Amino acid sequence: MATGYLDILRARHALRLLTGTLVGRLPNATAAIALVLFVRAEGGSYTLAGALAAVYGVANAVGQPVLGRLVDLYGQPRVQLPAAVLAALAMTLFAFSGTAPLPLAYATVAAAGLFTPPLEGGLRALWPSVLGREEQVHTAYAMDAIAQEVMFTVGPLLVTLCVALWDERAALLALNLVGVLGALSVVLSPPSRAWRSAPREAHWLGALRSPGLLALLAAFLFVGIALGSITVASVSYADGHGGDAVYGWMMAGLGLGALAGGTVYGARAWGGAPERRLRVLVALLAVCYLPLMLVPGPVAMVVLSVVAGVFLAPCIACAFIIVDRHAPSGTVTEAFSWLVTTFTVGASAGTGLAGPVVQAGGTLWGFALPGAAGAVSLLVLLATGRVLAAPARGGIVAASSENDPNRAAEPRFSSGDRA
Repeated sequence: MATGYLDILRARHALRLLTGTLVGRLPNATAAIALVLFVRAEGGSYTLAGALAAVYGVANAVGQPVLGRLVDLYGQPRVQLPAAVLAALAMTLFAFSGTAPLPLAYATVAAAGLFTPPLEGGLRALWPSVLGREEQVHTAYAMDAIAQEVMFTVGPLLVTLCVALWDERAALLALNLVGVLGALSVVLSPPSRAWRSAPREAHWLGALRSPGLLALLAAFLFVGIALGSITVASVSYADGHGGDAVYGWMMAGLGLGALAGGTVYGARAWGGAPERRLRVLVALLAVCYLPLMLVPGPVAMVVLSVVAGVFLAPCIACAFIIVDRHAPSGTVTEAFSWLVTTFTVGASAGTGLAGPVVQAGGTLWGFALPGAAGAVSLLVLLATGRVLAAPARGGIVAASSENDPNRAAEPRFSSGDRA
């Protein structure tokens, strides 16, 4: 199982790119908890802390596809590094100005979210040029999904460690400085400096002019809703079964399940169309959420949380392949960034939707929501199966191998249609 992952990490520049991307994304992965801790240390309310975290999240969701398009147009170093510096400067200003005056606090936090560099989409655009074979790129996507689970587990621990060693302001400053260093490591690497987007058709919709990509984004909106709602339902469950410790174990169980599932999924080569495989994976994801409705004791609930997380990382890794297949020529970074944005918006919507559901129907109905959202995601995939089965039609082949790991001729747009 480890051989495929080791082969990728041994590839020239691969370890540097993966590590730099993960380090560069630490400010984003830790923003919510870092903002809450800092605002509370400044004497602000939980309402203010939540509002600032929400502003950061919304700005980040807006900024990712916009910056992704700029990366496709102008290259990674000219966009990623300035964006990382601007985001860090905005958060630094917030750290020193605090929560007063409020307009400045909201403006700086919004700027920090808006300028967060699209390192995630940038890495996925680089894998085909770093790795030689299609199956290696697919394994790298799975490894990427696994690394995300590790980062979002380790990130909050790093925040609490920084707070324990120094204070909340120092945690904000240190994590954002480290983030800039991570982005710097990526953009100074030869693959990042050499990467150029394929020729693109001039179109205001950019990546969103792909019907297949739109179908995938619609399906993953509901996967995000499932993930967001399960966190709220878990809080409700923990309130009656042991408190914060139980909640922590349940979240760790979800992460462990995703880690295990992603590791097994990425360790083998899969035949057949990824669009069909994604339908199976999403169906299994929805089914594995259903046992949570049994709401057993804490130990059994943690075990069920592990099971619920098993198919999340494989779904994400498979979605990366489909994005790669359906992204119009010259829009691959933007397309991956749209997937990040859609998933983030879905998770936020799931969090907001689960609150009233739990309030009205209790914990059991809160845990029914992830399964229902997973089922809707599957219905979207089934309804749009014909669109997803046709990545591109007509036109002549694109010479660039930007998002074709096999360097194969790929039908995109005719030469007369390209800008």
